[in-house]
Amino acid sequence: MFRAIDKWLLPYLKRRPQRSEQRTHVMIAICDHFEPLHHSNESGARKRIARWEKEFPKFVEEFRDPGGHPPKHTFFYPAEQYSAALLDPLAGLCRKTGSEVEVHLHHDGDTEEGVRAALEEGKMNFREHGLLPEDASGQVRFAFIHGNWALNHSHPEGKGCGVEREIPILRRAGCYADFTMPSAPSPTQARFVNGIGYLRDLPGRRALDEVEPAISGEGKERRENENELLMIQGPLALNWQRRKWGILPRVENGDLTGANPPTASRFRLAFDQAISVERHPDWVFIKFHTHGGIERNFEMLLGEPMRRFHESLSRLEDVTPHYVTAREMANLVHAAEDGRSGDPDPYRDYCFQLPQ
Repeated sequence: MFRAIDKWLLPYLKRRPQRSEQRTHVMIAICDHFEPLHHSNESGARKRIARWEKEFPKFVEEFRDPGGHPPKHTFFYPAEQYSAALLDPLAGLCRKTGSEVEVHLHHDGDTEEGVRAALEEGKMNFREHGLLPEDASGQVRFAFIHGNWALNHSHPEGKGCGVEREIPILRRAGCYADFTMPSAPSPTQARFVNGIGYLRDLPGRRALDEVEPAISGEGKERRENENELLMIQGPLALNWQRRKWGILPRVENGDLTGANPPTASRFRLAFDQAISVERHPDWVFIKFHTHGGIERNFEMLLGEPMRRFHESLSRLEDVTPHYVTAREMANLVHAAEDGRSGDPDPYRDYCFQLPQ
């Protein structure tokens, strides 16, 4: 079905976003499916990362949110494509800019044992570069985006995974949140849209469709359950301002591309989806995603389109924007679950902290 609309349109139309009567704080994360080896070799990938090393720090120097934080980027790097020669400069860039690296994984026809082994090896490799956070017990934790969108073996043709009970494997390996959705136009798209909730240990698509919403006042038990995994979604909506053939609305799925860069109007549409913890509408979470390891998106992410976007955020008067990483976003979700309110900045390290 076109744009997987058969899966998400009705839930989208039936949803009634909660609105805040107080000033709203908006957390903005850019979660990058960062694949510098895509159609390239290690030498080419190193050149791609060098472009980021040269250009991205300029945004950090130029812009700040009201709390003094610079624009941040979360690089979800493919664990199966580990290279010390690539992770080392990426880790250095993150230390310099306040950005972070998390786990991306492509696999197909896999087994439960294979997933466990890949995650454990990925964690070990990333930690060699001082990456990935810890919880209060010292356990290594990570955020996750599934390659080819096929979380929990959700592709209807059985592609891109192979393990239909992937949620508890991820959770027990140390995953603190999944950031895969939305995946439209992929047929892996979930029926649960524009929300924050908990994936349960259900087979295949059921885990993505039957999500338990995150609710303020009910968080601690859920986040300690090893059979449930926090899922933070990005926006999925009809964009009537951008129409195909001047008639049909285009789909807003939070994907930042050279052809569809971030803009003030896209931010407003994402904000209007009011993605938040239930009973806590004054903290809104906007997760954009992109593929920043390939040349066709460099000018958008590192040039004038992104600069104009940051400038538009600095002019907002009705909301307070906050630049966050994926980790900080998850921490703030848990803080909201526990009833924390007001300025979110004190809770950026609420549950998971970077290693010292």
